[in-house]
Amino acid sequence: MKDLWNYLKETTKPIVLYGMGNGADKIISVLNKYDIKISGVFASDGFVRQKVFHGFNVTDYKTAKQNFGDMIVLVCFGTALPDVIGNIKRIASEQELYAPDVPVYGDTLFDMQYVSDNKKQLEQVYNRLADDVSKNVFKNVVMYKLTGKINYLFDCETPSDEVYEKILKFNDSETYFDLGAYRGDTVAEFLANAHKYDKIVAVEPDFKTYNKLCVATQNIKDIININACVSDKDGQIAFDMHGSRGSNIGEGSNIINSVTIDALSRDDTPTYIKMDIEGAEASAIVGGTDTIRRYKPKMQIAAYHRSEDLILIPEKVLNLRIDYEIYIRHFPCLPCWDMSYYFI
Repeated sequence: MKDLWNYLKETTKPIVLYGMGNGADKIISVLNKYDIKISGVFASDGFVRQKVFHGFNVTDYKTAKQNFGDMIVLVCFGTALPDVIGNIKRIASEQELYAPDVPVYGDTLFDMQYVSDNKKQLEQVYNRLADDVSKNVFKNVVMYKLTGKINYLFDCETPSDEVYEKILKFNDSETYFDLGAYRGDTVAEFLANAHKYDKIVAVEPDFKTYNKLCVATQNIKDIININACVSDKDGQIAFDMHGSRGSNIGEGSNIINSVTIDALSRDDTPTYIKMDIEGAEASAIVGGTDTIRRYKPKMQIAAYHRSEDLILIPEKVLNLRIDYEIYIRHFPCLPCWDMSYYFI
């Protein structure tokens, strides 16, 4: 089979981007690598406003249909909003539509060459998955990443409450490490599903977001908020700070504290760890070597930031504790941005 990029290289249809911004920039970069030309750009009605993007006048979908007729549409943004996803489905009913998988961080593409090079590792992860739902998610996600076909993601969505009821199963004495706590949304989600607990340790590196986290959690008991990034070493590190979910460890001019899971565990022993730390998950696992080996906490680890995450994250965890059960779930989102491994 052909992956999406090689298919687009051979098509004779006009290729039109739906959306602008960083996601579109990354997709255009890959298209340029394959010498694939685009014919135009359109955006949702409220975002057109006589804009020009990469030399193309940005139109609305109606105008794009008039200009190009039968076309290939590439969705170039992420969303979990039902009305936006509904609009994408509507366009997909009229046009050949794909949501290309490009990594949030790193340059590795999940294409046919990647699958060929890592076939054995992919099979090993698949065979370790603990239930049929996980295996269905894994297969569909691999096919989505290769083809960009959105139905593969729709066919493996899971309601979030199922994770708490059937996988995490909180007790009344959890100590929760929320790594990448953002503005407190995942703290609130934990509280909605763990009615009693011992302690919450919430870590957020971006200073503006950290302040919002402190405001959101000021009336919550037994919580400590820490302004730091989670890494494989304690100390200081360069950080690219945006005041949003896009903040990440990088070449930014901001120098902030870094902390390991093992350092956090000196005062509090975690029973449940959530990691969603913008591509630094593999490093955080290394920094939690002693904690994971000694205590085997339940863990939810985001698996969508880097193409390698689908293989690398379970490999790193299993190298520390071979006795974990592994689950994977994808929640409604385009592209495949809301996906996590669960280690139990």
